[in-house]
Amino acid sequence: MIHVDTSSFFAIVLVAAVAATTVAMLPRRLAPPVVVVELILGILIGPQVLDLAQPDDFIGFFSNLGLGMLFFFAGYEIDFERIRGRPLTLGAWGWMLSIALAYTIGGLLAAAGVVISFLYTGSALATTAIGTLIPIMRDTGELRTRFGTFLLAAGGVGEFGPILLITLILSTSHPLHEAVVLIAFVVLALGVALASIRLARPGWSVLESTIEASSQLAVRIVVVLIFGLLALTEQLGLDILLGGFVAGMITRASLKGHELQVFESKLTAVGFGFLVPFFFVTSGMNFDLDALGASTSAMLKLPLFLGLFLVVRGAPALLLYRGVLDTRERAALAIFSATELPLVVAITTIATEGGHMRASTSAALVGAAILSTLIFPFVGLALRRGVAAAAEPPGAAEVIPSG
Repeated sequence: MIHVDTSSFFAIVLVAAVAATTVAMLPRRLAPPVVVVELILGILIGPQVLDLAQPDDFIGFFSNLGLGMLFFFAGYEIDFERIRGRPLTLGAWGWMLSIALAYTIGGLLAAAGVVISFLYTGSALATTAIGTLIPIMRDTGELRTRFGTFLLAAGGVGEFGPILLITLILSTSHPLHEAVVLIAFVVLALGVALASIRLARPGWSVLESTIEASSQLAVRIVVVLIFGLLALTEQLGLDILLGGFVAGMITRASLKGHELQVFESKLTAVGFGFLVPFFFVTSGMNFDLDALGASTSAMLKLPLFLGLFLVVRGAPALLLYRGVLDTRERAALAIFSATELPLVVAITTIATEGGHMRASTSAALVGAAILSTLIFPFVGLALRRGVAAAAEPPGAAEVIPSG
């Protein structure tokens, strides 16, 4: 028998509902991202504050499922037909510049004794929480704008690049072996993608006929794909984030050209309505508040890392997108790109468990990432407010120059 702490489980479910209610009751301009409320409430009910809920293996299982679903949605929104060309090229160059900045800054911090490892600290600084930003951008209508296309490309690379780092370097001591395994996974994933596309086209009428039926065939097939790839990545010794991300991209490619609103609403209900909140609430419960408040130096690291997020991910956006976006749009892209969270949690967890990062540094990085998710989307949306409607003609979101 698996022991289930039903009280803790119910506390997480209740907190997720309270978080959604809180955000829904506030005016849209004042409402924080729901994931931030989930994190804060998770800290509140966790063992270091009210001690109303304790993370265990059962809750951890659901948290991992939520993380996999979060990265599924990140991969699902990466429509390569839309971001190919200039958006993808600029996003790739921006992330490479971010990595150079991050490892340089990380090296300086390590030399000064502020951090232990430049590699783990730098990798955490060079991420973007596109999976977290997607529901915010969708709710505000920014996701389908021209600006949204450039943000999707920059954020997609800023999330997929660190996933590869985790897979090949950060979570293994045998990078060459992991590279071979990764190539094998890519070959298998491409095979699954091609098969999915071939099967989906003639079978779409069957999927459509069951979209409102109790069988929910389309949703069940996608669930099989997600968890099949998650299981495959685990069996191959790769990070499950990669499986979720690739599953999202395959699903998007398979369903291309079909009306997806009803189908997407069902996936969103399963993912963001149940599984994803488990990850964020549990991350709050696991947040090491004691380590953050243990010393003045630990507290000072938090604003330091928050500022470095802007430098590492924001500076490339200001530099590379001149001539493509105006000053206000580049500033908004820089702010959004500097929003970080899920991968910071993943990287700091790996680093702390391996002895490559102090608990105080991990807590400061995660705390800074929480603040970035709370503050930066507000600032980015404020910069964008009123600009898209006035500046973009109908259909501008669909045409992106490839040169």
